[in-house]
Amino acid sequence: MKFRHIPFLLLAIVSIMLAAATFVEHAKGHEAAVNNIYTSWWMIVLWALTAVTSLIVIIRRFITAKQKDGEGKPAKGRIRRPVALLLHLSLLCILAGALVTHLWGEQGTVWLRTGERSNIFANAEKQRMERLPFQMQLEEFNLQTYPGTQSPMDYVSKVSIVSNGTVADTLQISMNNVGEYGGYRFYQSGYDPDLNGTHLMVSHDPWGLRITYTGYGLLFLSMLLMMVLPKEGFRRLLLIALLFLPTAASPLTAATTTTVPKDVADRFGDLYVCYNGRICPMQTLAKDFTTKLYGKPAYQGMSAEQVLMGFMLHPNEWTTQPIIKVKAAVAQRLGIDGKYASYQDFHADSDYKLYDVLNTIYSGQKVDDARAILDADEKVNILLMLFNGELLKIYPYRSNGGDLQWYSQGDQLPQETAEDKCILIRKTMDDVGELAKKGDYAQMNAIIDKIKAYQQKEAADLLPGNTLFKAEKLYNGADFTRPLAMLLTTLGIISFAIYLAHWLRRKPLPRWLRTTMNTILIATLAYLLFIIVLRGYVAQHLPLSNGFETMQFMALVSLLIALFMQRRFMLLMPFGLLLAGLTLMVAMMGEANPQITLLMPVLASPLLSLHVCVIMAAYSLLAFILLNAITALILMARKGNEEAVAQLTRMSRLMLYPAVFCLAAGIFIGAIWANQSWGRYWGWDPKEVWALITLLVYSIPMHAQSIRWLQKPRWYHLYMALAFLSILMTYFGVNFFLGGMHSYA
Repeated sequence: MKFRHIPFLLLAIVSIMLAAATFVEHAKGHEAAVNNIYTSWWMIVLWALTAVTSLIVIIRRFITAKQKDGEGKPAKGRIRRPVALLLHLSLLCILAGALVTHLWGEQGTVWLRTGERSNIFANAEKQRMERLPFQMQLEEFNLQTYPGTQSPMDYVSKVSIVSNGTVADTLQISMNNVGEYGGYRFYQSGYDPDLNGTHLMVSHDPWGLRITYTGYGLLFLSMLLMMVLPKEGFRRLLLIALLFLPTAASPLTAATTTTVPKDVADRFGDLYVCYNGRICPMQTLAKDFTTKLYGKPAYQGMSAEQVLMGFMLHPNEWTTQPIIKVKAAVAQRLGIDGKYASYQDFHADSDYKLYDVLNTIYSGQKVDDARAILDADEKVNILLMLFNGELLKIYPYRSNGGDLQWYSQGDQLPQETAEDKCILIRKTMDDVGELAKKGDYAQMNAIIDKIKAYQQKEAADLLPGNTLFKAEKLYNGADFTRPLAMLLTTLGIISFAIYLAHWLRRKPLPRWLRTTMNTILIATLAYLLFIIVLRGYVAQHLPLSNGFETMQFMALVSLLIALFMQRRFMLLMPFGLLLAGLTLMVAMMGEANPQITLLMPVLASPLLSLHVCVIMAAYSLLAFILLNAITALILMARKGNEEAVAQLTRMSRLMLYPAVFCLAAGIFIGAIWANQSWGRYWGWDPKEVWALITLLVYSIPMHAQSIRWLQKPRWYHLYMALAFLSILMTYFGVNFFLGGMHSYA
């Protein structure tokens, strides 16, 4: 083995150890993984050896010296490819900053009560109480909520810094707003239940943070320069690509279950409801309710609002309907065939069939298919909440102090509630039920209008505007993700066969076919962009906060790449359609459109959107590289396709640069965001670790000049196909198995 191979061998060992640590954490807990692997002495030594050997190889490769100059004297060294040198040195700088933070940085927690002073904090590393060089006094703590709800929007602590008996400074600390004094940084992390105390994370790491951030800055600069300077690798590959790549040339049966007419249900869907921590149309709750139970937003030709009102007004009929989607293991426990159960299927006489197994799960014992059992139980509990009158919080009530609270018919009302309001809250839904039995739908509409008039009078200033309300109803009716996913996947497969045949024969595509495919692509792009923008407008934040939203964004990015790059490489058109279809299918894996929710305070940062956008762009490019690799491996199974494989290889290497750079940028933007929110830029969360592993895995083929076997197309494409497993683990393995702070599951 040559010395230049040692850093890559060490990186492979590091990656294996990091991967193993995530499974240790899953089995033994976070602290065990951190103490025994992540921050253990041998892991630090392994990182140090990787850094030292890498530095030696970097010096040998990028800093060369001639033996003698023209006069026979030793010549001074000269730097070859300074931008590549800067990029590698920036990574070493980041590692050095992490080491300084680990050795000399301090982290802990300060607990403060209103009006009291303290200079004590609990040191997390040394596991002991220590003193700050000054005192802190909590002047005021405020829990800010979203208007008209009890959902937290921000936690704000006003703290005085007392030095030598006098107030030296006043800090206002909130989520994503750090307080700083005397080299110490303070982050909002929690509060006491009585709202008279706050929990602040304290960090003292002046040198480690500066070194690390210097490394980040150098990394971003070097990646940018490497993409634009003509002598660097990406520009060379782009020139080669421009020179060698050819230019592109079952029908539902009518329901027999009783419910209200659609126009009455639609009117009910126009009510406001406090749901999932925000005020929204009743239509949204009905859609989530039906989708949660059945997997689709409609049932036997009835709208979601009709399903909701059917359960409300005619429970005896609806509890026999096979509408609750369950896994096979749950169906077996219930003693039913098929994948749909009724509410009554969960009960035998007065016994709940899942009672014993739920007790076993909650006692901490391992149960096969526990997740499926808990999911089925959740659906039953949603129905119980509806039957008990707890689900529909449609009655706003403003207390004497001016605070607004939303109540359902079955909630305990404040003692000072006026009699007329109390009667309205307790009786109106009963009146709706009586009128439904009589079939007096005109009077039902009048009662529904009466409830809405009460809502608008009691909570007028806190209700969503009419435009926002209508936008949400439009979004609820315009979401066709499932059929679009199936259409794009089918078109991707069919068009791939057609495009590949033309590409291999170097025949231009028929004009009508190009026009048709471009029209489909642009129409799909427009629809996806419309849906994403509409969802963001309704949620009042960029829709990048959960798995469904990030998969939609990845589909959008895939189509954009296909649109702008297909002229240089025609296979990117079917690749883009196929990838967009698959990612939209992944978005629907849970068979439910995740609820539009208010952002947790820690997520209300512009860095979140930037972090997710850049990461998704990287994943999209790496997914294109995967499809490229699979195509190349298929072509290599037959002789005579050498030139086509060479073109696929050039395109893959061209996309690898921006993919890896976007992945690196996304990881470090996330680190900056974490430092602003939690006081640490790296927490060894499973998704953080697997993102780092993915970065290491994909950085290897960028060094093909040092790893000769990766210069051979067969081994290169095989590596790129297998490398995508790290992305699948990062996104899905962590979400659905390892868990952690970044899990979407």
